[in-house]
Formats: sequence, C-alpha cells, structure tokens
Amino acid sequence: MTINIEETGAGALPQELDIQGVAVTLLEAAADYTKDEYELTCDLLLCDEKEIQELNRQHRGIDAPTDVLSFPNIEFEFPGCWPKELADNLFEPDSGELMLGSVALCKQRVISQAEEYGHSVLREYAFLLLHSLLHLCGYDHMDEKERKEMEDAQRRILGELHLTRNI
Repeated sequence: MTINIEETGAGALPQELDIQGVAVTLLEAAADYTKDEYELTCDLLLCDEKEIQELNRQHRGIDAPTDVLSFPNIEFEFPGCWPKELADNLFEPDSGELMLGSVALCKQRVISQAEEYGHSVLREYAFLLLHSLLHLCGYDHMDEKERKEMEDAQRRILGELHLTRNI
C-alpha cells in the first residue's frame, strides 16, 4: 500500500503527526474492511484553505473552503463491492498497485476542527482521511441509508485502530 503525499500552501500539520504512517495504516484498514484483493495506492494533497476552496469551486461548483475532497478513479455499484473487472490503466505500471484516486485535505481545517470538536489533531486527520478513503472505495452519504453505512464503517475502523474521539 502506498500513499503519495504532496504538501502545498500555507500552514503545516504538527511535526509529531506521522502523516505518512497514519495514511498507510488507514488505507490498509479501509482495504481490509472492504475485503479488497489488490495492493492499493492513492494520492494525498495536503493544502491550504485557498487551494481547497479553488478545488471545491472547480469540481463541485461551491466557492467556499471545505475540509476534505475525494476524487475516485473507480465506480462502485455498491459501497466496498469491488468491480469484477478493472481497466488496466487503473494500475500503476511500476508497482502494479491499483490507483484508487486522490484526496485533498485542508491542513488548517484539520487543526481548527480538532480544536472545535475537542480531540487531537491525529484523530481529526485520521477521521477526515478515512472518510475520504471510504469515498474512494464507493461509500457515500447522499441518503440516510448510505450515511448510516458510511458512518458505521468509519466508527468500526477508527475504533479498531484506537483513533476515537477521546484521543
């Protein structure tokens, strides 16, 4: 499992946060939860509010900053139900890993939301990144049933990793 991380813009997450290690752990946990059969990879952009606002405007037509955006490469018929056949161009030629898609995560929002919700930056980073990784695995929250299913997946995975609100 590989996470390709790029950091741009103003601000930074705390140095003690193992950005790469936590990201790989979450990707592995999401893959295990969805019973994925592939080695996975995805891109993670750590950006500032200005950049995520521009991405949000370009891709969703919403001219406002947000905390996290997901850009999946794969269409799922049902959440976590991996397609039987995947196009060859979805696999990285050098590693053979399946490219799930990309995540853009706003550094300032990770920090401010951790403060707002009264938990650690680690927990907020893990929650937002896992949320986005689940989107890359076909989960969504457009209706009540989808929302419940996605929230259950998030709660179970974060609980197993001991990344609960009290850390």
